[in-house]
Amino acid sequence: MCGRYTSTRAPEDLTRLFDVTDWRPEETLAPSWNVAPTDEVYAVLARAARDEENEVRRELRALKWGLVPSWAKDPKVGARMINARVESVHEKPAYRRAFAKRRCLLPADGFYEWEPVKDETTGRTRKQPYFIHPADGQVMAMAGLYEYWRNPDVTSDDDPDAWLMTCTIITTEATDAAGRVHPRMPLALTPDHYDAWLDPHHHDTEDLRALLTSPADGKLKARPVSPAVNNVRNNGPHLVDEAT
Repeated sequence: MCGRYTSTRAPEDLTRLFDVTDWRPEETLAPSWNVAPTDEVYAVLARAARDEENEVRRELRALKWGLVPSWAKDPKVGARMINARVESVHEKPAYRRAFAKRRCLLPADGFYEWEPVKDETTGRTRKQPYFIHPADGQVMAMAGLYEYWRNPDVTSDDDPDAWLMTCTIITTEATDAAGRVHPRMPLALTPDHYDAWLDPHHHDTEDLRALLTSPADGKLKARPVSPAVNNVRNNGPHLVDEAT
């Protein structure tokens, strides 16, 4: 799974890296070395322009991590939907509509996973956190889905509180360094697949699934880090420093 990750790049960098044309300065997020479920996160998505049928605009938006299906009665369900398995994402009721119509990329510097380690002195098992990141230091474009949820308590569609935008991260079997720590990992797309994945006019399930291939070996590095990352209140670049 992916339950924590880091996102520290400025929106100006992300708009350049992902060819974004529209972003809202009021949605600027602070750098985070400990992104947790229900946090607001950056998402790159593409939507058809209202005034031009064939024009697609690529946006950088701040969405809440934890997908809330449009039919959900309570938005709290999003806390349980932070990940969607690639093997079934196109079929699950909570995700299949978003898979067909509302796909996004979630930029990250890397992510955390925990490995059970037995303490030889006490015989107890503890969880050692690892920071897993691209070996070349490039941004990870994690494949994701986004969804709209309409708040029934707000009468006007124009009210900013009327709509909640949420997202989830698609996960796959772990390979390379991630596979030695945890059996699942976020599925990152390569730049040559960005356009097809984000295209809101692309609805062919099999074509879309073909984009979601397991990452090649040799692209990730992992290092043990301090258990300070276990507490969501902790933040800062020290969290990704190698544990001594």
